[in-house]
Amino acid sequence: MAGRRKSSAVDPDALRAEIFDERYETTQRGLKSRHAQMIALGGTIGTGLFVGSGQTLHRGGPAFILGTFIVMSFLVWCIVSAIVEVAAYLPTPGSSMNLFGHRYVSRSMGFSLGWLYFYSLGILVPYEITAAGLVIEYWHPHVNIAVWITIMIVVIVGLNAFPVKFYGETEFWFAGTKVIMIVGLLILSFIIFLGGGPHNDRLGFRYWKNPGAANTYLETGNTGRFIALLSTLVLSAFPFVFAPELLVVTGGEMKSPRRNLPIAARRYIYRLVIFYIGSVLAIGVICPSNDPAITSGEKGAGASPFVVGIKNAGIPVLDSIINAGIIISAWSSGNSFLFLSSRSLYSLALSGHAPKIFKTCSKSGVPYWAVACSSLFAALAYLNVGSDSAVVFNWFVNLTNTSGFISWISCGIVYIRFRKAVDAQNITDLPFRSPLGKTGAWIIIVFFTFLCLINGFNVFFPSEWDVSSFFTAYVGIPLFLVFYFGHKILNWSEPWAYDPREVDMQTGLEQVLADEEPQRKVSGPWYMKLKAIWE
Repeated sequence: MAGRRKSSAVDPDALRAEIFDERYETTQRGLKSRHAQMIALGGTIGTGLFVGSGQTLHRGGPAFILGTFIVMSFLVWCIVSAIVEVAAYLPTPGSSMNLFGHRYVSRSMGFSLGWLYFYSLGILVPYEITAAGLVIEYWHPHVNIAVWITIMIVVIVGLNAFPVKFYGETEFWFAGTKVIMIVGLLILSFIIFLGGGPHNDRLGFRYWKNPGAANTYLETGNTGRFIALLSTLVLSAFPFVFAPELLVVTGGEMKSPRRNLPIAARRYIYRLVIFYIGSVLAIGVICPSNDPAITSGEKGAGASPFVVGIKNAGIPVLDSIINAGIIISAWSSGNSFLFLSSRSLYSLALSGHAPKIFKTCSKSGVPYWAVACSSLFAALAYLNVGSDSAVVFNWFVNLTNTSGFISWISCGIVYIRFRKAVDAQNITDLPFRSPLGKTGAWIIIVFFTFLCLINGFNVFFPSEWDVSSFFTAYVGIPLFLVFYFGHKILNWSEPWAYDPREVDMQTGLEQVLADEEPQRKVSGPWYMKLKAIWE
């Protein structure tokens, strides 16, 4: 059996030597429970929701954006439930979906998924900087955008150069700011809805009637509305992209992840309902879908629909305050995406799929070579200096959308193989179980395969054909396949998928269990419990 295991699954001795290589410092568990919960709550809520939703509202109208966000929230909940079940069982250093793909599916899956994460998450850093640049242009500053780009890059890279506890602390406050801002905007939108603005104009569902609940796109009539619905569905995925994966990656540097990851997963549904579904319902009420400020025109990808709605309601100053909050949000999301990209490269090195130098960590647990390499993507933001911002904005949206869909398809595959191994080896001590199980994973695989194929469908209309748009919409698919089959051809003797009975479900478990801290029981006044949470 030992001989078969080495030929058909990851060798436990090799796996231990890779993940727990004593020649190198490793990442450290510096994220406290409050860090983990707040990162889960708002870590990747960024300009995709605050700014990008304006383009989505314009494309489909308030009814379509609300419906597609409800569908997407359900699918993301399926993803979160599945991958947290996988991650909570063995959250070793370098925890990531590519490491789990390497461990539970095949080496080729781990290789291709890891490099997909590295470049896609790296690209999202300049995307957030690009979107923040669009927000800054709202004030028509007489400063070249390159200056703002440089400042944002320095802040984001600088934060990732510090130990993870500093990342956790800054994200705690960044995410907290986003949560407070979203809750405030939802309350304000309700007040405007009822006519509580300066003009005492009761909006109600006025914009659902005029310009209408559902728009048309490329064609007229029902055909145009169907095309608009498909396009809205694709665009609505972007604010969610790689948000579930952040939970998995933080699990490798989180205190007591077998306890804290399930808590974050169970609370995730509230984030989806309140922040995502609530937000698009709000913007559909306060901002008309045909407002010139949110359309892609001379001013780029447009302003946040929240800002447009507040300005239309006649509320002074607040639009600038919200814009400042959106810039902070962009910094926060860029910070998170650089963290994810660097940790993906780190886990690639741990599994032997990237140069060993990227295993190198400082004594405080920062994989500094991986951070430095991932930071190079930030330079793409300077495309704004020579290109129209709306063009760059849409390039990043399309390119990362495809990668996000491929990632989620792969997450479903990893989960199914993990469950097969769990069932085959009769493992019962899982800290968390997905409510939908394998059914949810198959829903993920089928639905996101469909979305991956139609991601750039609009470019096939003669009036919309554009080589760069086609390339960015679909390049992620052949690139992933080149990674996967290229690795597979070079390692042809390895199986397409490991035998579930021989998957290594034990290496690292002893150390993970040893790192788990016993749950503290705090008695006394309520403020003592708050103090315990803070610590």
